[in-house]
Amino acid sequence: MSGTFVHILKHDGVIGLYSGISASLLRQLTYSTVRFGVYEELKTRYTRSGHTAGFPELTAMAVTSGFLGGIAGNFADVLNVRMQHDAALPPDKRRNYRHAIDGMVRMAREEGLSSYFRGWLPNASRAAVMTAGQLSTYDTFKRMLLEYTPMGDTLTTHFSASFLAGLAAATATSPIDVIKTRVMSSAHKQDVLQVIRDVSRAEGMGWMFKGWVPSFLRLGPHTICTFIFLEAHRKLYRAAKGIDDDKE
Repeated sequence: MSGTFVHILKHDGVIGLYSGISASLLRQLTYSTVRFGVYEELKTRYTRSGHTAGFPELTAMAVTSGFLGGIAGNFADVLNVRMQHDAALPPDKRRNYRHAIDGMVRMAREEGLSSYFRGWLPNASRAAVMTAGQLSTYDTFKRMLLEYTPMGDTLTTHFSASFLAGLAAATATSPIDVIKTRVMSSAHKQDVLQVIRDVSRAEGMGWMFKGWVPSFLRLGPHTICTFIFLEAHRKLYRAAKGIDDDKE
């Protein structure tokens, strides 16, 4: 990680660390909107039916919403991976997409619309695991902190639960992240099982957690900020609608 960090700073400057930010934002607008929206809707409907959602039920809802979100945001994820990967490539091998829209147009023109779905299965699988690792574990950790500790429904509880959820998500998605990145960064269609066989043969089973540290450095703060803002949004929404928190 440190070698890649120094390489990017040396050849592209600080701005190189933000390569692909337009694609990253586009990905969040598609992938995260779908997964959060579907998860909250499923949870609300399940609760209104008179049931209490335990960890298995929350996990099933999160897996479903994450898989759908992964499909919805796959094209943006392909762009995101490629634009971020560019900074680590020699200049003659870079794609040099100017921004996400330019990348979408060039991908469709040069590789066909099917390129938007390159690596969709590992990506959707990763999104399913990620969402289960984030959303269901956050709700579970928060419930446990409220039930078994003196902590109330405060910022400290939200921070603690989201930190633990970030750890769970980074660990659970690490193997899928490695495969997804290799498939999406390629200009040619690759068989996922063949990629797994090749990387296992070449690098041993340690490949499954290759890049865990930078993954957590991204996912940890991302998860913490996501849930702190989500909780604040919930409180504002309930206040605007006159909803009693005790009747959630």
